[in-house]
Amino acid sequence: MATSNPGTKSVPLSITEDEAAVYDRQIRLWGLEAQQRMRNATILMVRLKGVATEAIKNIVLAGIGKLIVVDADDVAEQDLGAGFFFRDEDVGKKRVDAAKARIESLNPLVAVQTVSDPSALEDNALEPLLAGVDMVCVTDVDRTTLVRLNDTCRRLGKPFYSGGTYGLLGYIFCDLLQHDYIAPDRSAQKDAAKNVKNTATYVPLRTALQHRWTGMTRRQTKEVNPAIPFSVLALWEYQATHGGALPDDPMAAQELEEIANKLIGAADVNKQVLPNIPRELIETLATTAAHELSPVCAVVGGLLAQDILKALAAREPPIANFFTFDGNLGGGTVVRMGMP
Repeated sequence: MATSNPGTKSVPLSITEDEAAVYDRQIRLWGLEAQQRMRNATILMVRLKGVATEAIKNIVLAGIGKLIVVDADDVAEQDLGAGFFFRDEDVGKKRVDAAKARIESLNPLVAVQTVSDPSALEDNALEPLLAGVDMVCVTDVDRTTLVRLNDTCRRLGKPFYSGGTYGLLGYIFCDLLQHDYIAPDRSAQKDAAKNVKNTATYVPLRTALQHRWTGMTRRQTKEVNPAIPFSVLALWEYQATHGGALPDDPMAAQELEEIANKLIGAADVNKQVLPNIPRELIETLATTAAHELSPVCAVVGGLLAQDILKALAAREPPIANFFTFDGNLGGGTVVRMGMP
């Protein structure tokens, strides 16, 4: 079942004096109604790694109503690099237990709930959990888990985001169902500028993964830097055949290369632009994909939060629908995968 988001529907415009003082700048920027939509929203964040840490910081400071964080893992030493909610003494504690008070301290106006039960995302518990949220964001998990959670969200009519990093690479995918938003009418005369209502129709991840690049010109293909999306897709396929583990050995490069080239061929990518996946990129991924780099997490997490807030505010078009970031170049591109 796919339902439209609250989008451009009207919401009560009441707001407390404390909120007006805290969010004054945002209200001037987005308007009171957009701020109210954020204030009424409950966001579910799954897995508290580096990308989620950055995204949580930004959406909590922006003033969402409630945040629910689900993560059953303990803080590990490697989490201390990109996970700025954690301290040395937190190693061995549950991630959500270590981070909760620090998340709350960012903005006391936001309610924070944490879940450390590993069964919370299993089928019998998942639907009741999702019933009470307005949007779901899943970070740094494997493709099988992403597809399963996205399918459940779509069945329940919940907008869905996912994101993650793999060394110097990162991605964001979103499925916002039928998303209504307000944007400037760029066709109008400058002295008669006005806003117009638009609707974007999104697709689930399982549909996006079947996307074929047939019909894209050489220039169009080159502009989206296709080696990076296919590197991410190859990593997902690698995980699927290695019990969810990411490569962390130069010896994995050969298998990764074969997977990526097979995906490129099946998707009918313009061979003039990308005949094969670059070997140097694959060799780097084979040794770095399993590791978080704080600057990359900051960029991807910041963009993820920005898009979540944009979707909640129903102002300007969100990502449509697969964004990838290349830390080697310091830039990112968006590929429209499977969307009409």
